[in-house]
Amino acid sequence: MKNFLSFSRLRLRPAFGLLLTLGLLNCTKDPEKILPAPPGTPVTPVLNEADRDFAQYTELAWSDEFDGGQLDQSKWTYEVKDSWFNNELQATTNSPSNLFLNNGQLNIQARKENYNGKSYTSARIITKGKKDFGYGRLDVRAKVPKGKGIWPAIWMLGANDATVGWPACGEIDIMELRGSTPSVNVSTVHFGTSPTDRKQLGTTKTLASGDFSQNFHTFSFIRSKDKMRWYLDGELYYTLTSGQVSPYPFNNPFYVILNVAVGGDFDGNPDASTTFPQSMQVEYVKFWNAR
Repeated sequence: MKNFLSFSRLRLRPAFGLLLTLGLLNCTKDPEKILPAPPGTPVTPVLNEADRDFAQYTELAWSDEFDGGQLDQSKWTYEVKDSWFNNELQATTNSPSNLFLNNGQLNIQARKENYNGKSYTSARIITKGKKDFGYGRLDVRAKVPKGKGIWPAIWMLGANDATVGWPACGEIDIMELRGSTPSVNVSTVHFGTSPTDRKQLGTTKTLASGDFSQNFHTFSFIRSKDKMRWYLDGELYYTLTSGQVSPYPFNNPFYVILNVAVGGDFDGNPDASTTFPQSMQVEYVKFWNAR
């Protein structure tokens, strides 16, 4: 799941530096000095930056429980696009056949159908521009689809992706699943200074029995300063710190993405065994502060 953007740096011309120097020489008043804070002045910590236990995140700061008749577009934006990265085969739409709410659940549905030159459709929604998340605990309770070439994901991108590009903004994959191995959750971070310098670290979490399409599970992710933790149904299974990741963009704000892709590099393309439609059902997305 990638975004590629670049930017150029501005350079100060020598003439500008000369004018600035002359201007400073003409000043008749000494600049005011910024005095350091007196010793013992308390420093206000950043919210949730301290490393806390899972159960200490008890203050609900943001949520969507999908109990309305349609997607709450004050919280989410549809990403409508005919072509995606990673050789994915689907177009994403805002059609109610690809995304709908039913019985308090969000349904993102991948369908086999011809649309704008594509053979598959699905949906992808993001909180970008409406809610960026800092330190704290994010919970997503979901039941995910399966089948060769089906690629559901619950993930995050750095909110500065439009200016620094991917992977410099950072990517956090909370849940990715290869539909051909539906009992295995893949959790990964992507980082680096440029697409050619992309690095990644991650792990997998396998269910003791059954697969992720059979029941709802709660995928949780906690960020504190210089530390990230992944949980499944309240059980810790992976931790990363800034000592393991360099450069480390994961102290910045991130936004949430929910989608179901079809085909592509992650699990290959659907085959004769893959049935459609395939849906990811989401009961809620909740973000908690620690007390």
